[in-house]
Amino acid sequence: YSVKKQYPALILHMVFSSSVKSSNLPNFTLLDSMSAPGDLGWEAYPPEGWEEISVMDERNIPMRTYQVCNVMEANQNNWLRTGLIQREGAQRVYVEIKFTLRDCNSLPGVPGTCKETFNVYYHESNNAVTAPLRHIRESQYAKIDTIAADESFTQTDVGDRVMKLNTEVRDISGLSKRGLYLAFQDLGACIALVSVRVFYKRCPLAVLNLARFPDTVTGGDSALVEVRGTCVEDAEELEAPRMFCSSDGGWLVPIGRCVCRPGFEEVDGHCQPCRSGFYKASAMDAYCVKCPPHSYSHQDKASECVCERGFYRAESDPRSMACTRPPSAPGNPISMVNETAVILEWSPPRESGGRGDVTYSVHCRKCSGEAGAAGDSEKCVPCGSGPHFNPRQFGLTHPRVLVTELQPHTNYTFSIEALNGVSDLSPSPRQLVSVNVTTSQTVSVILKERKGTDSVTLAWQGPEPADGAVVEYEVTYYEKNQQDQNYTVLKTKSNSMTVDGLKPGTTYIFRIRARTDGGYGNYRGEIELETSHEGDLGGLAGWRCGYIKAKQDPEEEKMQFQHGRVKLPETRTYIHPHTYEDPNQAVRDFAKEIEVSNIRIERVIGAGEFGEVCSGRLRLPSKREIQVAIKSLKAGYSEQQRRDFLSEASIMGQFDHPNIIRLEGVVTRCKPVMIVTEYMENGSLDSFLKKHDGQFTVIQLVGMMRGIAAGMQYLSEMNYVHRDLAARNILVNGNLVCKVSDFGLSRVLEDDPEAAYTTRGGKIPIRWTAPEAITYRKFTSASDVWSYGIVMWEVISYGERPYWEMSNQDVIKAVDEGYRLPAPMDCPVVLHQLMLDCWEKNRSDRPKFVEIVSTLDRLIRNPCSMKQLANTAVWEDPVTPEAGASTVEDWLDLIKMGQYKEHFSIAGYVTLDSVLYVSTSELDKMGVALAGHQKKILSSIQCLQAHHGTQVQV
Repeated sequence: YSVKKQYPALILHMVFSSSVKSSNLPNFTLLDSMSAPGDLGWEAYPPEGWEEISVMDERNIPMRTYQVCNVMEANQNNWLRTGLIQREGAQRVYVEIKFTLRDCNSLPGVPGTCKETFNVYYHESNNAVTAPLRHIRESQYAKIDTIAADESFTQTDVGDRVMKLNTEVRDISGLSKRGLYLAFQDLGACIALVSVRVFYKRCPLAVLNLARFPDTVTGGDSALVEVRGTCVEDAEELEAPRMFCSSDGGWLVPIGRCVCRPGFEEVDGHCQPCRSGFYKASAMDAYCVKCPPHSYSHQDKASECVCERGFYRAESDPRSMACTRPPSAPGNPISMVNETAVILEWSPPRESGGRGDVTYSVHCRKCSGEAGAAGDSEKCVPCGSGPHFNPRQFGLTHPRVLVTELQPHTNYTFSIEALNGVSDLSPSPRQLVSVNVTTSQTVSVILKERKGTDSVTLAWQGPEPADGAVVEYEVTYYEKNQQDQNYTVLKTKSNSMTVDGLKPGTTYIFRIRARTDGGYGNYRGEIELETSHEGDLGGLAGWRCGYIKAKQDPEEEKMQFQHGRVKLPETRTYIHPHTYEDPNQAVRDFAKEIEVSNIRIERVIGAGEFGEVCSGRLRLPSKREIQVAIKSLKAGYSEQQRRDFLSEASIMGQFDHPNIIRLEGVVTRCKPVMIVTEYMENGSLDSFLKKHDGQFTVIQLVGMMRGIAAGMQYLSEMNYVHRDLAARNILVNGNLVCKVSDFGLSRVLEDDPEAAYTTRGGKIPIRWTAPEAITYRKFTSASDVWSYGIVMWEVISYGERPYWEMSNQDVIKAVDEGYRLPAPMDCPVVLHQLMLDCWEKNRSDRPKFVEIVSTLDRLIRNPCSMKQLANTAVWEDPVTPEAGASTVEDWLDLIKMGQYKEHFSIAGYVTLDSVLYVSTSELDKMGVALAGHQKKILSSIQCLQAHHGTQVQV
């Protein structure tokens, strides 16, 4: 007796009123019983076992199901087999079964053979079986699993119309044949198969890193399947793209990538061509970029841009570089001739062509007529290998060359050409600038005409006419054997001169040379004359015949060009203007007179003791225009003021050192009287440091100190004392070169190196002056060393005022009692120790400037020696303004930081004892943000610590 005969409609109604739907999983279906349009065509054995039933779901769509419920009979073995399911290359498939199962205990009168499970099998085959199923050969089938219901239904569920649907999924791996059959075995259960779905998983088509990965079937087990990708259109492999397809159908572990080829950029996973006006030069570049200046692209897909007409790109230039063009011609050529050598200088081209690789070539031609005369180019021939160019003739990187080994009395034309990396690509004519020179303008012979006790009259023959027109003559004379100490240079346009102001009975050496448009000639002649003794009546008595030194020893007597430099006497001694009976003569001896027409004043930049200081331009004949500083003497001056004003020029004119301000000349023949010096773009050192507080490295600051020390070493070696060395009297140019200036207070030392100068009164800069100079008004080079130590402190503290707001009397007392300025914030120990050495009370214990320069050179070569910072007090208790403070408010007022009273109060610093422990970070938190104010407050705290006997790192 079959229960399904009694309950079929009930079972089917219960099943299909539940709206069972197939799962929408991301997989690929081989069989789905729910979507079959007609009979499934599955075969049952025996025939009275499984039964196919077609019903309508709630949407009136027919669905095919199978059920069996032969629970009243024992020994059931009912099989249901599907048709051949094509594998489609899958090695692993999944079987999803949706079913309902009746609880055996809910069936009345059912024997104990009732089951609540069923078995699922599969069989692989390459061909579909067409014969009807007569029997099942169980040995041909592999068991997948025994399926049990998680939930079974009862008669009560049927009455309540409660659906208990079970879903089970099993996998089959290792498939190899064309297809497979599924078989369901019932051993005596009451079952309805609602849905059977067979599917497999694939990793879907994917595009990643500009690589396309195909639709890929997962592996037969849990192993990953490696898949090689292919680049999308207009892309190329950077590294072979690969990914792994996992068993659950997901892509894992992307390796390698593709990139868009030149002329294309990535947009939304594909390569898009660069539009007009843009380009991409390399596949490694991410995006198309706009064409560089002076280039273009008129079509899409450009991998480089074409240069505009007249612009070029060198072979070594990257395609991202702007197109450039050859430079213009150099400008302002200047020649300085000496015998058979010439120095050529010129200014860089006005237009560099947009490149930084400008070099220069110098072409030499020797001319038989006037150098470079128009229409006479056939008279000029190449110089050949005769002249020697230093450093080289071609490929010069600086606008200067020394040409030696020229022929005497010869006209030359030098053509200077500027080149860059694209000059060879341009068909345009080369841009040249030419300069004409004539060598060896010499004075033939020197004759004496008359001599007296204090004067000598000389006459001479000028150069031969072929040498060119003479512009002026230069007469140099000095006492015999005194050339290294002092000499005088006079100039005249005549071929005779009377030299006055000589010493009676003294032997002098006279030398003369001519200057033409081509420059100065050689000192060809030399005459030795002795002036008459006082009381001599004249005539020949007491005369020593002058002689002509026809062949001069080139190594001993002449100023020789060698490697582009002029050898000057190495030992010079400073001569103070006050030693002259006529101070104006000192100006004539040491300062060059400048025609006022050569000066152009531009603007006022300051005011000095005697008048205004202006910036302007100076253009001398055959020289390039330079920027200068101009001091002018104010109107209404006295003769003494005029002498004092010009005395600084006569002092400066004796110095020649890269760290001493250079005198260009003076204007004395018209009003206002002027002193012209080189222009220092950054002004005084103290103002410059304050403006750039905290912006330099220690090495840069030490470099500034080294320059100042080198200048002072030069002055001390000339037996010269400065007396007013301070940061305000140091000037800084655009290259951060520091130069000593302001020689108004300076005085000369005697021959004795330990001699001192005693002032006749006047103000002394107390904060910079050594104790012995303050007390005894004695100044030496050692007192300059003391001042230099103060300058070092100013540099490290970025222009802080030495001794802060202490009065001059307090400074004098504190220094006398042993107080020395503390190390500024972030000051290396070695630098502060050098300052302390400069501030030794005994002047003989202070280092010499040559030793200071050597010490600073060692520090620059070994920056690691400056890593240790000086943070603790190393001085004795001074008399400071802090000592008189009783409250925090008083203390801040005394150090001119009263604006921060409220900041300290809000932060809880209400007693001086609490202030002793303030640090930089705490000042930041309070709102004291300015670095200079922080330094001032922390330096004052150090003084407070010294006064209270406390040492705290700040």
